[in-house]
Amino acid sequence: MSFLVVMIVDDPDQTAEVLNAWEGLGVSGVTILESTGLGRLRKAALLDDLPLIPRLEDFEQAREIRHRTLLSVVDDEQIVERMVEAAQNITGDLDIPNSGFLFVLPVIKAYGLNRRDE
Repeated sequence: MSFLVVMIVDDPDQTAEVLNAWEGLGVSGVTILESTGLGRLRKAALLDDLPLIPRLEDFEQAREIRHRTLLSVVDDEQIVERMVEAAQNITGDLDIPNSGFLFVLPVIKAYGLNRRDE
């Protein structure tokens, strides 16, 4: 079975270190998204300025409050456990506020997961 590992890195400066640690574990692919959360928007008082249906451009003014969301599908549960451990070695205990958030979901089917570039 494969697993989707999703991690929201609270401090974007820690992203490269998490990625390097995961790569060292043999994780071959990670998608990185720039993201933000509702709490960050509220703290920055940006919600009051957002339209009812915000566009991506509406969030551009909040660039300094971004997170990084990492997505990776791996096919080994032991690797998942090592990824969690490595991430927490970098970010600290994820149960502490503002350290990040990580969750794992089972993947029923994955296409192209074990593709090799030639």
